[in-house]
Amino acid sequence: MTDRRIRSAADLDTFNFDERGLVPMVAQDDAGARVLMVAWANRDALARTVETGEVHFWSRSRGEIWKKGETSGNVLRLLALYADCDGDTVLALVRPSGPACHTGDVSCFGDGATPTASGTLQALWSVIEERASTLPEESYTTRLLGDENLRLKKLGEETAELIVALTRTDRERVPEEAADLLYHLLAALKGAEVELSAVLDALEERRR
Repeated sequence: MTDRRIRSAADLDTFNFDERGLVPMVAQDDAGARVLMVAWANRDALARTVETGEVHFWSRSRGEIWKKGETSGNVLRLLALYADCDGDTVLALVRPSGPACHTGDVSCFGDGATPTASGTLQALWSVIEERASTLPEESYTTRLLGDENLRLKKLGEETAELIVALTRTDRERVPEEAADLLYHLLAALKGAEVELSAVLDALEERRR
């Protein structure tokens, strides 16, 4: 799998900016894969985004860099920044602190931007990949990725808890237990250096 993550300003050297020196940047909520907004960015805005950890764009009307949420307080905290395969579009995985749209809506695209199940799974995988890359000390995911015995133990525990929930007449906890199992399964895959895309490819092959 090609690594197209932008980690520093130097990674922008090979970008294909348009004749105005701009590229479109898509901001996506990492927690649910919902597309929040799309705006333009130049090299300086992207560099500032990477350096500060908060998303910056370029205002074509004002001719200046602007930080999302600078006046409203609804900033977009950057978790990871990626270039597309052509180097002319940027994806920002973010954690929003409030509505992204100036209308007060969560997304500029309205309710139609509600994530699909597969999108949510991909977003969770992206978070686990980000933790694997940065290894924040306070992160539970970091602990799992660094301890194979703990990963496998928790995977077994969560599987058992889901089975118990499924066999009870009161099944209100089933969705929560299933979500716990999915998270620990993805962490176990990442710890074993198995990509989610490989699992999805296997499922697609079976579907065919």
